[in-house]
Amino acid sequence: MSAADVITVPLDRAAHGRTGDKGNRSNISVIAWHPALWPVLVEQVTEDAVRRQFAHRRPSAVRRYLLPELQAMNFVLDDVLDGGVNDSLNLDSHGKALSFLLLELPITIPAALAGGLLPLDFTNDPETSHA
Repeated sequence: MSAADVITVPLDRAAHGRTGDKGNRSNISVIAWHPALWPVLVEQVTEDAVRRQFAHRRPSAVRRYLLPELQAMNFVLDDVLDGGVNDSLNLDSHGKALSFLLLELPITIPAALAGGLLPLDFTNDPETSHA
């Protein structure tokens, strides 16, 4: 595949996320916007990629669970919440805030799948706006 055949986008163009936290553990789910994007997510949004994305938080473990029927995956990151939400003075350590960091992960997709991506300006797109 040539460089003209692929595009690099942040993960949030290809997927959305749901998060939670318990103690010092963050739980982040990634759900493909379109089923055609699922194989790309499985290939590129790996435990190693997530570990690199969160390197500054020093997770002691990163585990990925695939949910192919939902075109979703769930990551469990241990020891990334500064001791836990109730122990930390850092508001950004909550699992919900950390999901945005994961959704910034760059991924490379075939240009032919660009139609499955979220539009760049989702809120101002008259086709998708809920205003």
